[in-house]
Parts: sequence; structure tokens; C-alpha cells
Amino acid sequence: MCMVRPRGQLMDLSNENVIHIKENGVEYLQFRKLLEYKESLIHAFTMGVENDYRMPLYNSPTNILTFEQIEENKKSYKKICKSIGINYNDIVKTNQVHKDVIKNVENKINEFKPDFYEKAYDQTDGLITNKSNIALCATNADCIVLMMYDAQKHVIANVHSGWKGTVQKIASKTIDKMQEQYNCNPKDIICCISPSIRECHFEVDQDVKDAFLEAFPKETDSIKQAHEKWHIDTVRINIEMLKEKGLREENIIDSKICTVCNCSQIHSYRGSKHHNGLEMGILELKGMI
Repeated sequence: MCMVRPRGQLMDLSNENVIHIKENGVEYLQFRKLLEYKESLIHAFTMGVENDYRMPLYNSPTNILTFEQIEENKKSYKKICKSIGINYNDIVKTNQVHKDVIKNVENKINEFKPDFYEKAYDQTDGLITNKSNIALCATNADCIVLMMYDAQKHVIANVHSGWKGTVQKIASKTIDKMQEQYNCNPKDIICCISPSIRECHFEVDQDVKDAFLEAFPKETDSIKQAHEKWHIDTVRINIEMLKEKGLREENIIDSKICTVCNCSQIHSYRGSKHHNGLEMGILELKGMI
């Protein structure tokens, strides 16, 4: 039986695929598979509801964050960057609009500050680069973040895939773009799946169920009816999509962590009704060794 732990009830969420680290006022996960490449890659997925990774949109008609909140959230970014060894000014972050647009990052726009929501990456949910010292960021609060790495071609991708992005097959389109732009072989790509809402809590109405069945008619085992609602296993659907694109099963690494079940220590839109915030996945290539 799936249970939501009360706020304040904290656990070490390490498992066979991830290590849960707490240090210097910040919490994060690292994937054991990606740590095999620590000489060429830096990565983390943040944890802990004490830190928040929301930033104001450049084109937002209303700023939902106060000046004090923005400054505190900048501190959150700086803390995780310092902890894992990334320059805060290396950050590139899109506005994420639940679509299937993926863009290449060839260079930083701002030399002395992060690229938060720059117009060059407007309406974008995925970023790819083969350039060192560019930190690709993707945020979530139940959606899936797909953190990809091709060690042969020295290419990374960081992709936000909510249910709409999953239906639009953004994971599959990211692999296509990595092949087209960087000549990546899917068999060499590692894809790590962040903490996200799982089948146990992703309850939807018929319109969402119908959208998934239209996009994935073979995935009937991933969609289960519960009274007048449906529960959908978006993680399984993404895994099957990646396998169809040619990724090796052993290179698809799931964190196996539900954000709702663990909303006491991970930001969750559905699980935390009185607390808003975002977590973040971050990837950066080091210089070639």
C-alpha cells in the first residue's frame, strides 16, 4: 500500500540506483551510473523542501515571487552549484511550457550571470549541448526530468517531461535530435529518470487517459482504471519509449522515488497542498580529459 509520509518524517532515499547526499545546507541525489563518469560529468538532482528553485519569468505579466523569495532561491542555486562543483554563472534554464521543443545550447548568453529564461530558449522543455562548462537545468514538482549522457560523443541533454510532454513524446524526440545534431548512437546514451509522481498517485480523468491511449496504444498495461478515474505509469511509458529508440535497458536508470509519497522532503505539486516550490536536475560537462 502506497503511503504519503507526513511533513517532518524524513528518510535516506538512497537505493541501488541513487545516492542521497546532505551537506552544506543542501540535499541532492546522484545517480550511481553517472558517477562512473565523474571525471567528465557533473550532475545532481536536488532534494529538500527547504530550498526552492523557482525563478521569475522574463515575460511574466505578474511576478509570483517576491524580491526576498527570488534572492533566497538564488541562494539555493548557489548552494547546490558550490556543493557539486559547478560555477553558478554556467546555468542555462528554460521556461518549460509542457511542450516538445528541444534546443541546442552552443554557448552562454550572459558571461557573468546565469541564463535564466532567456528568449533564445523560450517555449522550450529540453536542452542539449556538447560544450563544457554549460550547466543544463530542468525543474519539476511531480513531472519527470530526463537526464541524458552520451560518454562516447560527450553530449548531455536535460529534459522536462510532464504528462503533456510525455504524450508529445519529448523523450523520443530528444534522442532523435541527439542523433541528428551530434551523431549519437542510442546504444551509448544513458538516461536517468528523476523522482516524479508515480502510478500510485497519478490519478487522471478520461480526457488524459484518452490522450495517452491515442499516443501509446500498446501501453494498456500502464493505464489502470480505479472507479471513475485512471492511474497512469508515465515512468514505464517513458522507459518503453526510450527502449524503442534503441537505448539499452541497463542504461535507463530510474530513481524509483515518488515525489508525492515523499513530499515531506521533495517538492510535489499534488502532495504539498500548502507548500509550493520546485526541485532541479542539473548536468554539466567538464573539459575533455
